[in-house]
Amino acid sequence: MSGAAAKLLDLLFPPKCVFCGKILPTGVKHLCSACQKDLPWLEGPAAEQTGEFFSLCASPLRYQGKVRDSIRRYKFQGRRGYHKAYGLLVAQCVHDHLAGKYDLITWVPLSDKRKKERGYDQAFLLASAAALELDDVAVETLRKGRDNAAQSGLEGEAERRANVLGAYQPVDPELVGGKRILLIDDVVTTGSTLSECARMLRSMGAADVVCATLARAR
Repeated sequence: MSGAAAKLLDLLFPPKCVFCGKILPTGVKHLCSACQKDLPWLEGPAAEQTGEFFSLCASPLRYQGKVRDSIRRYKFQGRRGYHKAYGLLVAQCVHDHLAGKYDLITWVPLSDKRKKERGYDQAFLLASAAALELDDVAVETLRKGRDNAAQSGLEGEAERRANVLGAYQPVDPELVGGKRILLIDDVVTTGSTLSECARMLRSMGAADVVCATLARAR
């Protein structure tokens, strides 16, 4: 796209902050200064958690307020363009917390039914954008063969774990064997989904699994 065309698009559809919707000043991308300062950032050890089958998960934000509202627009209201801003944040988090801990980047996949309804796989877009910022590519390692109930509608860790058990299937075990995997998703709540995907990746021969999400709900 030429510079003139880009300027025209900015005039017709001025870029807005992905978290609050405020029109951004010229030259500013993705986040306004207020959100950059006031969002519920997670830093240092507070950004990290461990889980079953994965050794570490890092997240730059808490899933609350403007962050929660933004991610819900991204997932349920067609704001797929948010993935570029989210990818930058996840990539920086990976750089800060997971550098040198992975060999291959992948994502938590949607079922075919959910992807058709939504029109896109939000975790794939997020992982691809983050990988691009990390000078890497995201590779498909899992497919979701069962369209289970949404985790967000369930309460309790046991119910969430049962809901995703056996939902994911391997794509190419030879690609995963012996590798340290970085698994990316949008939000981690109890960690049940990440754990189930990590369990499958380890059954495929992964040497280790680390995770990154845009936000953490707990």
